[in-house]
Amino acid sequence: MPAIHLNKISTRAPKAFDKEETKEKTAKLVEELDNLQNLLYAESKHSVLIVIQGMDASGKDGLTRDVLSRLNPQGVNVQSFKEPTAEELKHDFLWRIHQHCPAKGMIEVFNRSHYEDILITRVHKWCPDKLAKQRMKAINDFEEMITIHNNTHILKFYLHISPKEQQLRLDERIRDPKKQWKYNENDFKEAKLWKEYMKMYQDCFTHCNKIPWHIIPSDQNWYKDHLVALTLHKLLSSLKMQYPGLKK
Repeated sequence: MPAIHLNKISTRAPKAFDKEETKEKTAKLVEELDNLQNLLYAESKHSVLIVIQGMDASGKDGLTRDVLSRLNPQGVNVQSFKEPTAEELKHDFLWRIHQHCPAKGMIEVFNRSHYEDILITRVHKWCPDKLAKQRMKAINDFEEMITIHNNTHILKFYLHISPKEQQLRLDERIRDPKKQWKYNENDFKEAKLWKEYMKMYQDCFTHCNKIPWHIIPSDQNWYKDHLVALTLHKLLSSLKMQYPGLKK
């Protein structure tokens, strides 16, 4: 995978993209995704793991709602990994992850994921660099294992927003009554650690790239939704799935 330099990648859509036209294309993609997901479920030979990472207010929840929740809920699960519980801390860091990996026929969405154990833990100095490198190797091995042994196709998305856009969205959570439920004072503290987070993400992209990352410009939600829907559509279409015949 080519080296990723976030500071050289725009957080916005190219000027040639028209917002309304792109939203119409996305709606059509999502409609087709519903059929492809149904085919995935019926054939039950493949599984899909979607990993969504990004800074606070990068649009992870909105992406899940606007694109992925439009699919049949019978075949899609969404799991968010927050601070480990006391029970989870008694096990290796991937223990809580493995039990939520998708079964054949399913799409599993990780809204934040196992990568938090080499991101926030390093920013706050809870995880020393030596242990972080060991965890990166474990993550690569883990992703390879579920790819080979369960035919799991992994899509890893980093929602790339600018510090300015993040601040606007965090401020909106204070002003907008419909978004005040999202307000978390700690998000503003974490935002001040932007440079440290970018450093850790760069390290993550460098050492955990056997399965490539998709860097999604996310300052504009309509463009973010389009790119993710398009990437998932391309993956599912490439599987050449077929509906099973009558059972004998």
